[in-house]
Amino acid sequence: MPNAFEFRNVVKTYPEFQLGPLNLDLEPGTVLGYVGPNGSGKSTTMHCLVGLVKADSGEMQVFGHRNDPNKPVWKLDTGYVGDVHVFYENWSGEKNLKFLSQFYPNWSDRLVADLAKRFNLPLNKKAKELSGGNRVKLSLVAALAHSPKLLLLDEPTSGLDPVVRTEVLDVLFEELEDGERAIFYSTHILSDISRLADELAFLDNGQVKLRKAKDDLTDQWRKISFRLHRNDFTLKAIVSHKYEGKDHQVISFNSEFTLRQLGELGAENVQENRMSIDEIAVQILKGVEHVENI
Repeated sequence: MPNAFEFRNVVKTYPEFQLGPLNLDLEPGTVLGYVGPNGSGKSTTMHCLVGLVKADSGEMQVFGHRNDPNKPVWKLDTGYVGDVHVFYENWSGEKNLKFLSQFYPNWSDRLVADLAKRFNLPLNKKAKELSGGNRVKLSLVAALAHSPKLLLLDEPTSGLDPVVRTEVLDVLFEELEDGERAIFYSTHILSDISRLADELAFLDNGQVKLRKAKDDLTDQWRKISFRLHRNDFTLKAIVSHKYEGKDHQVISFNSEFTLRQLGELGAENVQENRMSIDEIAVQILKGVEHVENI
């Protein structure tokens, strides 16, 4: 089976920013969190893939089909929720969805009804009367109603209050827990990814600096405190080192290696603490160029 999507040497250049060359793919059934600060190129990546902007060079495919705007068969397998939610403003949510349904053979009115009920979404209201949270919910219903094999989520919860964001994530988690969909989830809200993602790709200034399985990150990263009666040493595989006198604390991205090195140095009172994926992501985004495989 082909990958859910593939980027091959994709470049998009703006006057003060360049995305790529970007090489990125996603296997079916995998949730990839695409993490980076605002302005790092996350939305540009999504816009290139769904055809909202044209890349300057390179090639993109969705389940083996080029994302050719003149041959949109590839869109049948794709659901997209962007950072802007575009509807016919004077139409009700129900009418907007009915209009979209004609383009998707697998559209399910029953699924629309179920999702609208779960979201407590007033489909009888005109789009222009919907709150920001309900516009996001309407976009999600539209994206999920045809059971796409690839779901593209570009900052879907940005700007939502914590209650609505949690509600949206709860429904997403339940809808996607069968593990059959591939999901590409772009966000700078780190707590959003910890529940959904299998893998994380970290984007910085238009370049993917690191891609890792989420479980590998949580298995390998540790906060380690220890006592050492000397300061003339250098530790590898760390991104942070603080000390006061003989008491030290480091953050290691390969704790097994760091602990072995501390054992060789004769460190005492060694204690290690696991880190949340949010904490790990913050460290990576603060200095991704320092994170290497040992």
